Amino acid sequence: MAMCASPFGAGHRLAELSLVLLGYGEAGKTSTGNTILGTAEFGWKRTSQCVKRHGEVAGRFLTVVDTPGWWKHLPIEHTPPLNKQEMAQSVSLTSSGPLAFLLVLRLDSSFQEDEKRAVKDHLKLFGRRVWDQTVVLFTCGDWLGDRSIELHIESEGEALKWLLQKCGNRFHVFSNKNRRSSTQVTELLEKIEEMVAENRTCHLREMWDLKEVTEMKRLDGAGTNERKTKTQEDLDDESDLDDDVFLTVTEGFF
Repeated sequence: MAMCASPFGAGHRLAELSLVLLGYGEAGKTSTGNTILGTAEFGWKRTSQCVKRHGEVAGRFLTVVDTPGWWKHLPIEHTPPLNKQEMAQSVSLTSSGPLAFLLVLRLDSSFQEDEKRAVKDHLKLFGRRVWDQTVVLFTCGDWLGDRSIELHIESEGEALKWLLQKCGNRFHVFSNKNRRSSTQVTELLEKIEEMVAENRTCHLREMWDLKEVTEMKRLDGAGTNERKTKTQEDLDDESDLDDDVFLTVTEGFF
């Protein structure tokens, strides 16, 4: 995946941000929402419908949307239609500010090929550019102990490495048991802000490239029309010349 350097830098703070929590059932989405907002706004039960909550965190106004989970090892065909509809409509509950998807995974469970397929299928509900707006958020950070997240990723199979590559290698680790730690939330928000800045830069470059291509086509089209006009003028001149020759020749016979 191509990456664009951010002109804003890592210190560009957003005043408003929307987060959509995605993942299989029991991945820890609801607990993650509570950790982000620093409250128990989402409760502790599994959700069958989208739930939206607001809060101010580290100087930012956040809109957090929790979504129904899918079956961890089963493809999207096994997900109830109402759950898929709720997931697809979750974006409509967000604010008008920048949007990020948080794909929640448990660290104490290995990420296998069948889970990869489930994630891939369900993220298609949000369009092909969803990967550019997604951060993988690992829960159960306590399970790592003294081991680094990088070593854990390296020891995992190709499925997890594929997922992280799709997300531009953006990931973060949460310990939902340690909700009083504001550092883990602030660091997550900073990573999201950096992602938003990168996407804006990429979008501006795409617009500029499109503008250049359009201008080149316009100039090329103008040149083609000019060549066509000149060719027609040359043909008209040749026709006039033929007429003059014809008249000159025929005048000698009368």
